[in-house]
Amino acid sequence: MTGVVLVTGAGRGIGAAIARLAGQRGYKVGVNYSRSMDDANKVVTDIERGGGKAIAIKGDVGEEKDVVAMFEAMDRAFGPLTALVNNAGILGTPTSTAKLGSGLVSHVLRVNVTGTLMCAREAIRRMSPPPGKGGVIVNIGSIAARSGGMGGCVTYAASKGAVDSLTIGLAKEVGPLNIRVNCIRPGLVESDIHDAATGGIEASRKAAKATVPLGGRMGQPGEIATMALWLLSDEASYVTAAIYDVSAGR
Repeated sequence: MTGVVLVTGAGRGIGAAIARLAGQRGYKVGVNYSRSMDDANKVVTDIERGGGKAIAIKGDVGEEKDVVAMFEAMDRAFGPLTALVNNAGILGTPTSTAKLGSGLVSHVLRVNVTGTLMCAREAIRRMSPPPGKGGVIVNIGSIAARSGGMGGCVTYAASKGAVDSLTIGLAKEVGPLNIRVNCIRPGLVESDIHDAATGGIEASRKAAKATVPLGGRMGQPGEIATMALWLLSDEASYVTAAIYDVSAGR
């Protein structure tokens, strides 16, 4: 099934790859961004050049009013929403727990957990019959949920563990409404989120060489996008409450 999809945090990295592939597959795409309008507009341009339809929508998923406004913008542009990819997330400043402040914890949880739930809420309100006919939600989690994350990233790992739990609970709640909910847990993927990690992207590449069984490399955003689009499609029509590791065996 194709239809109308909103991808949060879609200006760069995994979100941008998912948005572009969704456009190629025939979806009308909402490209959400919080900071870089230029990056989001480039994704929109790429989709339109391929014959698709897309709009860039600014909004911080950690702010409820922004979330509501994002979905209203999608309503006006494309009509009924049929799919949501909850991709937006932050790593936070790597910090040992002994030095952790509540402000950092609150910020990470507000974006990664509260934001995911608020976006899901707005999607469910539109997908639920009547007048909706169901839909699909894909949450982008992290392998950190089961590995504990890299050094100084316990808060991030905890937030992604919450995404696992809410995926399962939400899938059971909304299954009777013909809404499927699944989660992808990427491993080490080449994206700008690693800029905030201790040692930056180069440290993550070294970690991949030492810890990734399949090729000792980081993944590419497009490899995550392929799984996301499968979960959105009718090929996954009997799949819900599932969590998929896309981590090359890490």
